[in-house]
Amino acid sequence: MSEKHDHDSHYKELSGHEGLAKIAELVKGIRIAMMTTEAKDGTMSSRPMAVQDEPFNGTLWFLTRRGSEKVDELDQDHHVTLTFAEPKDSKYIALKGMASVSQDRSKIKELWNPMYKAWFPKGEDDPEIAVLRVEVNQADYWEASSSKLIMLAKYVAASVTGGKVAVGEAGHVRV
Repeated sequence: MSEKHDHDSHYKELSGHEGLAKIAELVKGIRIAMMTTEAKDGTMSSRPMAVQDEPFNGTLWFLTRRGSEKVDELDQDHHVTLTFAEPKDSKYIALKGMASVSQDRSKIKELWNPMYKAWFPKGEDDPEIAVLRVEVNQADYWEASSSKLIMLAKYVAASVTGGKVAVGEAGHVRV
């Protein structure tokens, strides 16, 4: 692990097991991620996606509608960005990876839970259900290192000193 210091804030470069563990720690408990894909006109499209409640291991799984716009967009470009935010804990994460879509019935059954009935009223056998798999290959994260009260004081101090007070940690992970 290498560290570089930028105005006394901590920036870390992580990889391998250490990087995966850091991502897992940060995304744990965040139930919604914003998924960004490239639209057909070249602009970026984002939408909320329900995150599976399982420990992060480098792959994220989602259930989606086979005929959705995001699936069409992924047919032209497999790159996605997933952003996670937990303001109460001051955690912000951006994951980049490659997405693929299938209709693997066994994976659909594995991922199914009753919450999906709102989107797929026919249940787990609905022919419109597709599995969206994202293989994460890098991440950027930002997290505060202290309680809210201390953090607020650090933000004020950082603004007064031109950013010379560390308010937390930022880093990049290569998976």
